[in-house]
Amino acid sequence: MPVKNRLAEMLPEITEWRRDFHENPELMFELPRTSAKVADLLRSFGCDEVVEGIAKTGVVGVIKGKSNTSGRTIGLRADMDALPIMEATGVEYASKNPGVMHACGHDGHTSMLLGAAKYLAETRNFDGTAVVIFQPAEEGGGGGRVMCEEGLMERFKIDEVYGMHNWPGYPVGKFAIRSGPFFAAADEYVITIEGKGGHAAKPHEAIDSTVVASHVVIALQTIASRNVDPTEQVVVSVTSFETSSKAHNVIPQRVTLKGTCRTLKNEIRDQAEKRITEIATGIAASFGAVATVDYHRGYPVMVNHERETEFAVEAATKIAGECVESPLVMGGEDFAYMLEARPGAYILVGNGDTAPVHHPEFNFNDEAIPAGSSWYVEMVESRLAG
Repeated sequence: MPVKNRLAEMLPEITEWRRDFHENPELMFELPRTSAKVADLLRSFGCDEVVEGIAKTGVVGVIKGKSNTSGRTIGLRADMDALPIMEATGVEYASKNPGVMHACGHDGHTSMLLGAAKYLAETRNFDGTAVVIFQPAEEGGGGGRVMCEEGLMERFKIDEVYGMHNWPGYPVGKFAIRSGPFFAAADEYVITIEGKGGHAAKPHEAIDSTVVASHVVIALQTIASRNVDPTEQVVVSVTSFETSSKAHNVIPQRVTLKGTCRTLKNEIRDQAEKRITEIATGIAASFGAVATVDYHRGYPVMVNHERETEFAVEAATKIAGECVESPLVMGGEDFAYMLEARPGAYILVGNGDTAPVHHPEFNFNDEAIPAGSSWYVEMVESRLAG
């Protein structure tokens, strides 16, 4: 079965929504315009209930099927927030907010789920309840965690939950997924190295924090190459190196390193955190300096449930003819919190040959909309078949 004909017919309308969201991006939890438009559209579709204000700007729509003998509820989630990036796409509907753009395709995710919501509200060809979840602050704010903490799953009696992300490099409208750990835990750390500042002509009178920090940067790479089992996955990246002095002739007193650590198992996560601290403090001490490590655990590993992944594959195969196994992804995704709260799965839909996500030239491919919306619908109709 290809994409649903009605959703193909709706493509111009859904595209119009998508491009409006793209032109008016908002960040994190501050999504007043986006969430208001989503809520207004859900009401216009005839949703049985529309709830605003969960996790500040999250929106939830409830759509009841023609019957409810199953008593079951399926949740469908899309993220709404943009990124603090200056757009460079050159499209006529480019961001009107300088320094803010939809560089990850959340405008497309939101629009695909809105299309599915309209279809489900029109047809109601299922036995149970569909709950459409529009989440703020996926890009670092943990909006999925906040929605769960505010009782999302309990309030709407959600039994299973499903999400989707566009994926550049995959054919448009094709699907990929994997069971088990899928997206990595994404942690952040700050290492502060305190040495002894001095004149660049008298290094023997100083404790050079720049040299100490350089040794730390190199040694951190041994976590992956010499500490963690090579069959496991870990990425330790130093992404910022900042000295307390910017002068040519001053040995700085202090250096601050910032970076991320990404893992796919909790035991590897624990090991990497421990080694980051040991390496930084140990190397600093060997030079007579002092290192402090502030390690912050971010999004957990996103784990697809086995049974629900099979359901997701079946739905995708009906729409696209196949669903391939995705490689592991070392990026983070806060849908992980929803999958910790309820069984479910997260799938990728092809965005074609486009710039990568989080790039100034990225743009969601509107041709992927019918497939993505159809998958959302199929998840409800197949899991709540009368």
